[in-house]
This record gives sequence, structure tokens and C-alpha cells, in this order.
Amino acid sequence: MRLTDASVAIRPRNPWEALDLGTLLAREHRVLLMSSWAIVTLPVFALLSVAFWDNPSVAILLFWWLKPIFERLPLLILSQALFGSTPTLEQALKGWLRLLKPQLLASLTWRRLSMSRSFKLPVQQLEGLSGPARQLRIGVLSRGNLRAARWLTSIGSSLEMTLWMGLMAMFYLLIPQQIRLEWSWNSLIDLQNNWTWLAHLSNTFYALILILWEPIYVACGFTLYLNRRTELEAWDIELVLRRLRQRLTGTAYAMLIGVGLVFSMGSPSVWADEPSYSCPLPNPETTAPIRPVAGPDGTRLTHQKLTSDASRESIKSLLTQPPFKNPETINGWRLIKDKVTADKPVIAAQWVLRLINWAEQAAKLFARVFEVLLWTTAVVLVGVLIWRYRAWFSTFVSRRPSPKPVRRTVPQQLFGLQVSAESLPDDVASAVERLWPHKPREALGLLYRALLSRLLIDYQLPLKEADTEGEVLQHVAHLRLQGLSDFSRHLTTHWQNLAYGHQLPAVSVQQALCESWRDLFGSQSDNGGRP
Repeated sequence: MRLTDASVAIRPRNPWEALDLGTLLAREHRVLLMSSWAIVTLPVFALLSVAFWDNPSVAILLFWWLKPIFERLPLLILSQALFGSTPTLEQALKGWLRLLKPQLLASLTWRRLSMSRSFKLPVQQLEGLSGPARQLRIGVLSRGNLRAARWLTSIGSSLEMTLWMGLMAMFYLLIPQQIRLEWSWNSLIDLQNNWTWLAHLSNTFYALILILWEPIYVACGFTLYLNRRTELEAWDIELVLRRLRQRLTGTAYAMLIGVGLVFSMGSPSVWADEPSYSCPLPNPETTAPIRPVAGPDGTRLTHQKLTSDASRESIKSLLTQPPFKNPETINGWRLIKDKVTADKPVIAAQWVLRLINWAEQAAKLFARVFEVLLWTTAVVLVGVLIWRYRAWFSTFVSRRPSPKPVRRTVPQQLFGLQVSAESLPDDVASAVERLWPHKPREALGLLYRALLSRLLIDYQLPLKEADTEGEVLQHVAHLRLQGLSDFSRHLTTHWQNLAYGHQLPAVSVQQALCESWRDLFGSQSDNGGRP
């Protein structure tokens, strides 16, 4: 990694500015990031969808759980592209395959739900750290940037859900209006119908959203990591010093060449005429005898302003002060070894100390539990008082009496026909089949009366005594129930032909009407409501 080859300005930024830088970095390499993500994730999504076709929720949950594996690919591309060596698509895929194995189990288990996953991934992948070394490194890097990484994950999850629902809404809006009118929402939520394809289509929208969002998410976490390293390791100062050295190196070379030329132009005789000097030998008669040098613990430099003893004491005093030593005041129970006598062994004293510490922790726990119980009791008492005097409180909230529900009157006759539930047999279809061979008019009238009773009671249609058969059919059409509408139209047509035109329907019509009745309402009693 050469800082001089970085494609962005290396300088300390606040965490939110670092997130903006990650967005710009992902936009710069969007084609490679999105294409590589799609090539890797879409086949996996397709395999999971086929394997769990009957359980779309399981398929999308597994695909979502495997996101940490896919996130290693954008990080590989960005880490190389940042320093001027952008890989090709083939190189990126090969490098991603080599990065799958290290710490795979940890990424998919206890680290999967980490809110700062994007910030910690470069420590694992780029620095190759694991175990205590990784935890120590993350502890150093996390000071001041962990909050931004957690906000990134939280807002990113909300953004994913928003885009997901937006795509589904756009899909519904693009459906032609003629097709939407024929849809029946009652059948859409019916568990007996097979709408698995709709769930898989929704899952596909989520997979497409990740192609756009996940490279941005990884890039923002990567720039947070780079920003923290820039602050700790002073990368910006290092870059300035390197540029200064490069400028001074060229100037120094020029100065050395100039000085060499100046000295080479001088006369050689000048150097030859200079007298030679040598160090004279000492006179043993006038020189004091040489004393042996003291050892490391002896007194040295006695004729200097700062002796060896004074310097040693100064060094010791410095080492006992911050930042070399940081004394802390800790309150708690501990043993004083100097006061432990032979009659009280150390083991017994340690046992007493552990007992005292356990009692102190138990007292703190009991105080906390008692505090929670007190607050719970207070809340319950307030709730009981509010419930006990709710009538008194209601006088201050609203003085208006609550409106009485308007009871809807159900007509007992329509077109001169009795439509009350009491006038109908328990099994309408069987009664019609018994009456048809001898009294077809009464049988068809019974079936029509039963239909009107169902529309009044079960479907709450606002039918009035003055309504005609055509107006009844219009009310049924507003329900948007295709089966009920077809049956009502078919039965009304035969009833009008028989009542006004005296045209008796065929026996096959009777069988078809009875079967349709059973399909719609079953063979239960009309007094019991819808089956």
C-alpha cells in the first residue's frame, strides 16, 4: 500500500464526511462493483429459490444471512482500486474465492448480527487479524467511529426495506388497469390458493436492491476504517514529509554537485603548503595519574554540574509520572499481605474476601430488583386508579355522549317473497331437489328467496323492498365476487323466465343451480350464517 498512489485526498475527516467519501468511491467504480455483485449473488439466490420453492421465506432468509460472504468481494475491489490498481472482473472473482475460507464460520454465526460489521470487516480481511489481536485492533480503531458504523447499518436496513416496498408498489402500478380490476384480494389472501410465485417475485426485488445498495454499504464502512487509520497513523503528515523529502532530495543533489565543482577548481598547492598537525604525547611528570573508571553503580562525573546519581534520580522521578505510570484509585475489599499472620492463613483470608465481594454484588442486585419492583408497583397502582375512576376521568375528556349504533333493519319481504331466515329450510339445495319434480315454480322460488336472504344477512347488502331484480344484480356486482355474481345472474334469468314468461327450465338447469349453491354456501342451515 503506497499512500502516494491513493486516488482520494488522504486527510482526517469527521465520520459523516467519511461516509460521503464512501458513497463517491462506490459511484466511481459502480460498474465493476454492481456487475461483480450480480454475478456472485444472483446464481446463489436462484439456487436457494429453487431448493426452497415451497418456502420463499426460508429462501430469502438464507440469502440475507449469507450477505457477509458476498461483502468481501466489494471490499477487495475497493481496497485495490483506492491505490491505483483496479482489478478486472476476472481478477476480482478469483481473489474473492481465495478470501472465502478465513473466519467464515465466525462471520456467519456470532458476528453476523453485529451493527458495525462494515467497519470491522477491513480489520479481518485487509489486516488478516484474528482472535485477541483482532479484538485489540478493533478496540483501538473503534474509538469515535463505532457510532457512525452502527448508524450506517441501521439506516441501511431501513433503506433496503423502503426500496423493497417501493419496487413492489411500482410493480403493482405498472399492471394494466383491466387486469387489476379482475383481481380478487379475497382470493389473494386465501391460503388455499397457490401464490408462491408472488412471494418469489418479491424476493427477486430484494436481490436486485442489494445489487445497488450493498457496494455503497461496504464502501462507506471501508472509508470509515481508512479515516480512523489516517487519524491514528498520521497518514496526511507522512504524505507531506514524503513530498518535502522529494523536493529537498533534488535540491541537495544540485548543491553537492556545485560544492564539488567549487573545490575542484581550487589550486592543489594550497593544500600541499598547509602544515601538518599531530596530537602531542602527554608528559608523565606533569600529568596527573589516571584513576580507574568506576563501575555502573559507582559515583561518576563528579566534576560535572550533573552527576550520575542526580541523573539517575531524575530519571526515576520521571518514570513514576504520567504517561509512563498512570496510578488509579480503586475502592473495594482486598487483602493486606503484611497484616496476614500465621494464625490466619492466606487461603482463609481469600475465602473471606470472596464472600464479602459476593455479598456486595448480591446487595447491589437486590437493590436493583427492589427498585424495579417499586416502579412496577407504582405503574400498576396508577393504572388501577385510572381504571377505577375512568368514569370520573371521562367527564374531563369529553362531555358528549357516545353515539348509539344505528341498527339496520333487514326487510322481511322482497318482491312479495318471504326472505327471512326463519322461512327457509335448513338445507336449501336438498329441499329444491325434492320440490322440483312436482312443483318447479315453488322450488325455483325457494332458491331465489334463499339467495336474497344470503345477500341481506351474510353480505349486508342494502336491499330495499322497492328494488328490482336488476338493481339486486347491480348490488351483487359491487361485491366483486365473480362466482356469486355469475350464480345470481343465472338464477335471476331463470326465475324471471318462469315468473313472468312461464318458461320452465330444464332438469339440467336445476342440477347446475343446486350444485352451484352447494359450492357457494354449502349445505348448512341458513340460520347459521356463511359456511
